[in-house]
Amino acid sequence: MPTHVVMPQMGESVAEGTVVRWIKKVGDPVDRDEPLFEISTDKVDAEIPSPAAGVLLEIRVHENETVPIDTVVAVLGEVGEQPAAATAPAAPEPTPQPDATATSASAAATATATAGQDVASSASAEASEAAAREDAAASAAPAEPTAEDATIARRRQKSSPLVRRIAEEHHVDLTHVHGSGISGRVTKTDILQYLDDRTHATGAVPTGGGLHIPAFQPGEPVDVQPMSVMRRKIAEHMIYSRRTSAHVHSVFEIDFTKVATARQALKAEFAQAGVNLTYLSFISQAVAQALRATPVVNAAIDGDRVAYKKQVNLGFAVALDWGLIVPVLHKADELSLLGIARGIADLAGRARAKQLKPEDVAGGTFTITNPGSFGTLFGMPIINQPQVAILAVGTIEKRVVVVDDMIAIRQRGYLTLGYDHRLVDGAVADEFMSRVKATLESWS
Repeated sequence: MPTHVVMPQMGESVAEGTVVRWIKKVGDPVDRDEPLFEISTDKVDAEIPSPAAGVLLEIRVHENETVPIDTVVAVLGEVGEQPAAATAPAAPEPTPQPDATATSASAAATATATAGQDVASSASAEASEAAAREDAAASAAPAEPTAEDATIARRRQKSSPLVRRIAEEHHVDLTHVHGSGISGRVTKTDILQYLDDRTHATGAVPTGGGLHIPAFQPGEPVDVQPMSVMRRKIAEHMIYSRRTSAHVHSVFEIDFTKVATARQALKAEFAQAGVNLTYLSFISQAVAQALRATPVVNAAIDGDRVAYKKQVNLGFAVALDWGLIVPVLHKADELSLLGIARGIADLAGRARAKQLKPEDVAGGTFTITNPGSFGTLFGMPIINQPQVAILAVGTIEKRVVVVDDMIAIRQRGYLTLGYDHRLVDGAVADEFMSRVKATLESWS
């Protein structure tokens, strides 16, 4: 029996994926769990393993094609089975040519009919005018919706949960939006473009993406390259987040001196377990504990309802050469410091190797991004939807500070909380950050 390979769902809000590369070609043998093809979504770039051993018989979705999840992208056969030979297109049938007798008869009939045409011309003109009046009246009347129109409307409404949520929040009827997806399905790009066009039509101030200012001038020396699929998805997601959430940021300076002491004492022990102990592990454990104590920061907005998440699932922004992805460490509040450190290292390593699984990028409730690893003092991050908060970690370094009216050298760094003011008030955000600060500064 052939095995159908389908487009996987890489994340709970992901409705489609793009095949960016086929690692195997038709006729190649494939082992179970061997990388078969590479996909890109707005959550992750990943190599998809083969669900079974056999031979790649057929590729149904080619490179750079985007299809909905669960679409069959390839077919695998049994070991030793040969792909079906491509069938040549059938030759077109010759157009029959009229013989000489028929041509002569046709010419005679035409000559006979010409005599009657002058008599009928007057009646024909009157009939044409009447038909024109009927056509004008028909075009003025509203057309009855056809079965095809109803089908197109249903397909446009059958979009991803993210698209439907955007439409609901902005009071958009999806049947009025042109869909560029499969079978006219409305994609995230379609709905965002529709909102931009509507904004300009009403004369409101655009919220981004609507102004068309040339990126370069004619004759300007530039090297123009197309965006990768992941880069386009990230851009769409960031614009959507800025439109959706009322972003506010609070910055706290943290004294990491006690954490630095604990880290130095534990580094050898963690190294024996094969784990590099970083500041991020300490911060993650402090954040997980604070989220458990401040559930509104670990929530999501669903229209006019609030979904309080019962698990603390930390997402970690991992910078890649080709983009940014956010794998998730589930139930982080139940893990030890060693468990968190090991989980972060595992997720980051598999993200860079394109070996993340769908569950590795699903279910995040709060995100941590670490620009400080590149020397950034602090950042103002954009919330990872549908979450309501995100933490940016600034660089941690020795600084001269005043402690008990004396000048001292301490390990210091900035943590920035970006939060959605629709749900999280400033006092709640500061309470959350105070918990994180207290945990880190009193570490023992």
